[in-house]
Amino acid sequence: MARILFRVVLIALGLVVVAAIALRQPAVQDRVMGRVIGTALARNQVPFRGDALSALLCGSSGPLPHATRAGPCVAVSAGGRTFVVDVGRATANRAALLGLDFASVGGVLLTHFHSDHIQDLGEWNLQTWVAGRAAPLRVFGPPGVEGVVAGFAQAYELDTGYRTAHHGADLLPPAVGALEAHIVAGPEATGASEVVLDEGGLRITAFAVDHNPVKPAYGYRFDYQGRSVVVSGDTALDPRVIEAARGADVLFHEAQANHIVERIGVAAAAADRPRLAKIMSDIPDYHTSPSEAAEIANAAGVKLVVFYHLTPPPPVRLVEQIYARDVDGVRNDGWLLGDDGLLVELPVGSDEVEVR
Repeated sequence: MARILFRVVLIALGLVVVAAIALRQPAVQDRVMGRVIGTALARNQVPFRGDALSALLCGSSGPLPHATRAGPCVAVSAGGRTFVVDVGRATANRAALLGLDFASVGGVLLTHFHSDHIQDLGEWNLQTWVAGRAAPLRVFGPPGVEGVVAGFAQAYELDTGYRTAHHGADLLPPAVGALEAHIVAGPEATGASEVVLDEGGLRITAFAVDHNPVKPAYGYRFDYQGRSVVVSGDTALDPRVIEAARGADVLFHEAQANHIVERIGVAAAAADRPRLAKIMSDIPDYHTSPSEAAEIANAAGVKLVVFYHLTPPPPVRLVEQIYARDVDGVRNDGWLLGDDGLLVELPVGSDEVEVR
């Protein structure tokens, strides 16, 4: 028995050696890479259901750094079109890794102009253009969006010119590669919500939120064939979010763990880092805690609340538990701490909320 086992081990080692030698040969390397590339290209994109309103969390982090979470970004899809709420850091890369069909993107909706919500606008424009979108990328947002769009357009002007020159105007027409600003003025000017877009059965409505001193700041509601998704953007606890989300299926609401933020501030002061301590003391008054967001979800009667724009973004599972430890006392079901890649689907003609 020992001899048989010894021979098996020798054969296995021999096969490993042969494989290692073979993989040093260019012809073998090319064959392996060809199969890997072919498999990757054949892999299905995000399988948004055609008969559903879907929301993909392309980024769940707030502005503080995190190894695996991208900045804030929610991609909402219906009827073959996708609209993206906020485009924080590395969100285009995250969306590509998740398999989002960039050519389906019909526009970007900015909640406000803090850097962590607009950082990747140039990349979203580039990637959707290269993927073959049919028209300039519409960017909706509060007054001031025209300046943000003009700035990104100028920053990427040389790059887009290079790409058209290299690949040809038939593949990358310059006019389609443009950014197009759409000012949403109503919620700030009148205090009332405003329909931003009504296309193909999908209605998008903007509403004002409390992110003082950042003004204006908006959230967005998506309605499609009786199903609905609301994205809060950055806000303190605000009854206007309750009103906008009333009866919605899903609410993506920002959530800042102020009990952890306070601990960071104390530790920063003890470590002689006064600037960080000051920032930590400043930020609680214009964000919402997880338990407060749960209260909003309860008052609005939503089926599911997903916490996103997590500040500070929890690094491990234990911290996630500490992060949301007060939520069950407010809402013991129907809530999730969001992570990049979370997909929520709302089938038309149903009350089901499917999460995967």
